Amino acid sequence: MIGGLFIYNHKGEVLISRVYRDDIGSQAADSAVFSSSGPFLGERLGANRRNAVDAFRVNVIHARQQVRSPVTNIARTSFFHVKRSNIWLAAVTKQNVNAAMVFEFLYKMCDVMAAYFGKISEENIKNNFVLIYELLDEILDFGYPQNSETGALKTFITQQGIKSQHQTKEEQSQITSQVTGQIGWRREGIKYRRNELFLDVLESVNLLMSPQGQVLSAHVSGRVVMKSYLSGMPECKFGMNDKIVIEKQGKGTADETSKSGKQSIAIDDCTFHQCVRLSKFDSERSISFIPPDGEFELMRYRTTKDIILPFRVIPLVREVGRTKLEVKVVIKSNFKPSLLAQKIEVRIPTPLNTSGVQVICMKGKAKYKASENAIVWKIKRMAGMKESQISAEIELLPTNDKKKWARPPISMNFEVPFAPSGLKVRYLKVFEPKLNYSDHDVIKWVRYIGRSGIYETRC
Repeated sequence: MIGGLFIYNHKGEVLISRVYRDDIGSQAADSAVFSSSGPFLGERLGANRRNAVDAFRVNVIHARQQVRSPVTNIARTSFFHVKRSNIWLAAVTKQNVNAAMVFEFLYKMCDVMAAYFGKISEENIKNNFVLIYELLDEILDFGYPQNSETGALKTFITQQGIKSQHQTKEEQSQITSQVTGQIGWRREGIKYRRNELFLDVLESVNLLMSPQGQVLSAHVSGRVVMKSYLSGMPECKFGMNDKIVIEKQGKGTADETSKSGKQSIAIDDCTFHQCVRLSKFDSERSISFIPPDGEFELMRYRTTKDIILPFRVIPLVREVGRTKLEVKVVIKSNFKPSLLAQKIEVRIPTPLNTSGVQVICMKGKAKYKASENAIVWKIKRMAGMKESQISAEIELLPTNDKKKWARPPISMNFEVPFAPSGLKVRYLKVFEPKLNYSDHDVIKWVRYIGRSGIYETRC
C-alpha cells in the first residue's frame, strides 16, 4: 500500500526514511542525515530514488505558495503529508490507495511517537531514531499497517527503544498474544486500587435559523469519550436511548420506538472504537467492549432529528436613513431552569463603514470591536427559561457604494450541561469474572456537555 515513509525537518532534510516498494521510484534520499554526534538517521538508498524526495522538498516544503492540500501529486506519485511543529511526515505511493487509511496511519504514527518520547521535534527524532525504526518495523509490513496500538507496542518495545534480552516465558507468551491475539489495545495484568470509569458525552450543536425563527438546518455531532481505570480484562456494556436502524433485510424501520418506552433519539450515522463488538450491537442494541486502559474515544455519532436548541436568537435590525442602524437582539434559553449555561458569547456583525456604536445590554458585557466588524456580547452564566436583550445604535459613514449591506448572520457560542441531541446513558455495566470485583465495586461518573458549533441566526 505505502511505498515509502519519510520524515523531514523544516529545511527539507530527511531525518527518517524507509522504502517498502521500489515502484515509487522514490527517489528517496541518497544519503542519510547525520546528527551532531555522528550516528545515521536514515537508510542509504539508491541514487535512482532521489527525485521523489527532492520533488517533495521543492514542491511542498520550499514551495513559494502555501500548500493547503494534504495530498500532492508529483510525476504520478502521491505524497500524503502531515505536519507537526516543524516536522513533516510524508507517505509516498504510486498506487491508488485508500487516502483515509493512509492519513489514519500517519496520525497514529504521530500518536505513537508522542507516547514514546513526547513532543515531536527534530531533536527528539534525532535522539530516538533507533526507536523510530523499531516502531516502523512493527507498525508497517511491506507498506501495510499492522499493530499500531501504543499499549501493545510498549509490551515488547521498551521506553528507551531497547528490546529486553531477558524475557521470561510468561513475558514471551504475553507478547505473542498481544501481537497475534484479538485484544491488541489492552495488555493483561493491569491493577488499580480503586476501579473507576469516567464517561463524557460531548456534543456540538450546529444551527442556521431564519430571522422569523424557522430552522433552516440543524444537526448535532457527538462523541462519547471514556477514561478507564479498571483492573484486569473487564467486559463493559454501555446502553443509550437510541433507535438506530441498520439497513439490512429483515430489520425494522426508523419509526420503531425503543423497547424501554423512554424518549429515544434517531442517530443518522455512527462509528466505534475497534474494541466494540459490532455483532452484539447489531443484534442486542448494546455496546459491548473490553476498554483500553486510560482515555479513549468510544464512539462518534451524528443526529438531525428532534434536536433541543439551547438558545433562540431573535434579531431586529432597522435602518434609520443611510447613516444610522438600530439593532436589537433578544436571546432566550430553552432548557430547564435548574440548569446553567456558561461561556455565552453573541457576535453581532456591523457594516464596514461603521464609525461608532452605542451599546446598552441588560446582562453581561458588550463591546464593539472595529477590527472584527462586530459587537461582542459576553454573559458568564444564564439559567434556563430566561431571556436577555441588547440594544445598539450604529453610526455609519456616508458612502457612494449603492450595494446594500449583506447582513451576515448573528453567531453564538455557549456551553450547556446536557446533550442537545437528547442522548441519555441508560446503563453502564462492568464485569470481571477473573478478579474479585463486581459492577457494584466500580465507581462510575457520567457527564454531559453540549457546546455550540456553527450556531447562526440570519438577521
